[in-house]
Amino acid sequence: MTPVYAKQAEQFRSEGYALFEGVLAESVLTMLREQCSTAIAREDARMDALGVDTIGSTQRGKRYLANQCQRAQPVLRQLLLSPLVAELCRATLGFNAYFFLDQFVVKGPQLAMPSGWHQDSGHVVGNGGPPDHLPYMSCWFPLDVATAQSGTLRFIPFSVHPGARGILPHRRETQTNDLITEVDESKMVTVEASPGSIVTFSSRVLHSTGPNLTPHPRRVYVAQYTSEVMVNPGSRHLRNDAIPLLRNGEHATWPVVS
Repeated sequence: MTPVYAKQAEQFRSEGYALFEGVLAESVLTMLREQCSTAIAREDARMDALGVDTIGSTQRGKRYLANQCQRAQPVLRQLLLSPLVAELCRATLGFNAYFFLDQFVVKGPQLAMPSGWHQDSGHVVGNGGPPDHLPYMSCWFPLDVATAQSGTLRFIPFSVHPGARGILPHRRETQTNDLITEVDESKMVTVEASPGSIVTFSSRVLHSTGPNLTPHPRRVYVAQYTSEVMVNPGSRHLRNDAIPLLRNGEHATWPVVS
């Protein structure tokens, strides 16, 4: 692990999240913004083909959750499998890491719709995944300035809610189709981040995002990494992806773009 990331590594262990400021090049941000537009257009086309305005948690013009984008947009692998992200995984997960899932998450302008409080591991279990999986890590790449007004990340740190190091019960919210759990919001910490920074957080830490009260969209790219190959119970089929990024601390995969 690079010594400059030692502070973030300690905060990730103790609180469940950490901010890496100003680590992305402007060229990478430009690529991500272009790919975000492509992903949104693909989601709109899917809804057009079905004659609907909602697919899962995506609501046309309001909120987009476009999953597994790198499969259709391989240029994203230049970031997902990069030495930079490998270093972030060393600081947070340890010596073994696998790329698991990516998605673009977009909140429309002046959208009074926060995301509910949850653990990502709670989503895995609530959607049929293994209940005994190890904690994994998300990289949250803001493509616009992420503030309290635009709907940035909010956390309940492990030091405040140590019980969240285990997987808590979640319920499905009928209006949004989200899996959520109850928290004491008076204990939350809001993390604001500029484009070029990365927020990393554990799949066990309780988190949400606020409503976007600004006149502009709030765009984010999310990439998730596990320290194990995650498979579905029963079928034992691979859950999402498991592309090796770190093996015994060494960078294991170089991005191949086709």
